[in-house]
Amino acid sequence: MGKGVIAVLGVLGVLMLVGIIGVMMFFGMYGTAVRMENGLEAQYKQNQNNYDNYWKKLKESAQVPDMYVADMKSVYDGVMRGRYGAEGSKAVFQFIREHNPQVDSKLYTNLQTTIVAGRNSFEADQKMLLDKKQIYLNYLQENPLRGFFLGALGFPRADLAKYDIVTSDETQRTFDTKKSDDIKLRNKPQ
Repeated sequence: MGKGVIAVLGVLGVLMLVGIIGVMMFFGMYGTAVRMENGLEAQYKQNQNNYDNYWKKLKESAQVPDMYVADMKSVYDGVMRGRYGAEGSKAVFQFIREHNPQVDSKLYTNLQTTIVAGRNSFEADQKMLLDKKQIYLNYLQENPLRGFFLGALGFPRADLAKYDIVTSDETQRTFDTKKSDDIKLRNKPQ
């Protein structure tokens, strides 16, 4: 074999190696983009799951004080009827004064704990979604060649606006107006 043939075979070998590496990089980029989009969708579903769980806990927990008051009333009504008859007596008012029925403040403390814990958990999931979206956008945009190839393959395939966080009208208004007012926990008497 002559030096020319060896040189041609060497160049072909290098080109083939570059081609194989290029194809492997191409499949790697494609696979990474698919995993990132799937991760966004999975986190979005987790956010829905978390919010649904929080909302149900809150609604169910909020029913407990009403149930407690109704049960307490039923018990007191039964005690009064049993002790003083269907017509009752003036001693009922004395009994109530003496025993002064109370709604246990722990019911409200537990409800407040449910609210705070649910909000904190949902915030953590929202942050995770934002982080995943940012990482994916960086992956698509930080390398122009990668962005070109992935764009040619149709990435991003997902509507990334779908993965914006859940917020409130009040928050949206605050960011639109660039003004934040004090939070009033109670209305002042007029």
